[in-house]
Amino acid sequence: MRFVIFVIDDQTNSGTSNEMAAIDAFNEGLQQNGNWIYAAGIAAPKNAFVIDNTEGEEKIEAGSLFDTNQFYSGFWLVNAESIEQAKQLAMAGSKACNRRVELRAFLGQ
Repeated sequence: MRFVIFVIDDQTNSGTSNEMAAIDAFNEGLQQNGNWIYAAGIAAPKNAFVIDNTEGEEKIEAGSLFDTNQFYSGFWLVNAESIEQAKQLAMAGSKACNRRVELRAFLGQ
């Protein structure tokens, strides 16, 4: 089963050197255990664009869809054998980055 673990933050590039080392160690563990698919940090909402071409109108709006102080600042895509294992991976990821995280399963697996 595949899952996404979103990192929740209220700042951009806010990781300390200790947090970055813990994230690197977490990533290495994911890779060694076969849970790794991909991970990345993502730009702040102020650098986002909402794009709507559903009616062929090619609308582009600067900024995020959501107006909140907290946002997703990064993510991991992981393989897990069960939702329970995915929860444990998310718990370890939360500890590594010292942030709250949100776990979601991929659909159609």
